[in-house]
Amino acid sequence: MAKGKRNPSKINRNDLVQGYGFMLPALLTISVFILLPILYAVVLSFQKVNLLAGVSEFVGFDNFTRAFNDYRTGIALSNTALYVAIVVPVQTLLAMVLASLLNAKIRWTNTFRVLLFLPTLTSSTVLAMIFMFMYNSQNGIINEFLSLVGLPTYNWLGDPAVALFSIMIMNIWATAPFYMIIYLAGLKDVPESLYEAAELDGASAFQKFRYITVPMLRPITSFVLIMGIIGTFQLFDQSYIFSGGTGGPDNSTLTIVLLIYQYAFQTYDQIGFAAAVAFLLAVIILIATLIQRKLQKDEQVY
Repeated sequence: MAKGKRNPSKINRNDLVQGYGFMLPALLTISVFILLPILYAVVLSFQKVNLLAGVSEFVGFDNFTRAFNDYRTGIALSNTALYVAIVVPVQTLLAMVLASLLNAKIRWTNTFRVLLFLPTLTSSTVLAMIFMFMYNSQNGIINEFLSLVGLPTYNWLGDPAVALFSIMIMNIWATAPFYMIIYLAGLKDVPESLYEAAELDGASAFQKFRYITVPMLRPITSFVLIMGIIGTFQLFDQSYIFSGGTGGPDNSTLTIVLLIYQYAFQTYDQIGFAAAVAFLLAVIILIATLIQRKLQKDEQVY
C-alpha cells in the first residue's frame, strides 16, 4: 500500500462506529420506551395478572378468546369503527377544501391560516372542556344558536344517540386545520400552468378542484388518511373527559382505548386482558393501514 494512503476498510469502520455512536441515544430511547413495553404487553396478553397481589398465571389464548366474546369490547369496537368511518373522510375532505381556498389569490390569506390553525395548537383537554360548556343542554352556546334559528336542540352529552357525534364534531373542527397545512404544502408543487390551461378551456372552480387538485394531491391524501386512521383509532382523552371515564351515557362514547384503560387501571386484575385487547387494536390499525395503502397504490393518476 502506497505511503500516505489510508486503509478504506478502516475508514469505513470508523464511520460506522461514529454513526452508531450518534444514533445510540435515539436507539436506547426507542428500545426502552417503545420496543420493550410492546414486547412486555405481548407477554402480558397471554397471562392473567393481578397487579395488587403481584401474581400472574399463563392462560394462553384465553384473553383473546374472551376479547372476541366480551360484550363491552364489541360495543367499543363498534363505536370506534363508526368514529373512524365518519371522522377520517370528513376531516380529509374539509382539510383539502380549506387548503384549496387558502391557496387561492385572496386577501388576508395569512390571517385566515393563523385563525384556522389555532385549534390545532390548543390542548385536546382544553378543547374538550370548552366544548363541554358549549354543549351544555341548559345554556350552551350551540343549543342557544340552534334555538335562535329555529332548529331542534339536543342533550349533546347526555343523549346516547348524539354523544359520540358531539365528539366527532369537536375533533373534526380541531384536526382538519392540521391536515390543511399539509395540503397547503402539497399544493405548492402543483404546476400553476395546469390551472391556467383549464381556465382557458372554460373549466369552473369545481372542475379544476375535481380534475386537477384532487388527482395531484393523491400522495398527500394517502398520508393524511393513514395518519387519520391511526389517530382516530386511538381516541381516548375526549371520550374520557366527556363521559367522566365511564364511556357513557349507555356506553355510547366507549372507545377501544378507553376500554383498555378501564380494564388495565381501574380493576388492577385485568391487565392481561387489557394487553390482549391492545394487541388486537394494533392488528386492526395495521390491517386498516395496509388496506388503505393497497387501494391508494392501485389508483392511477390520469
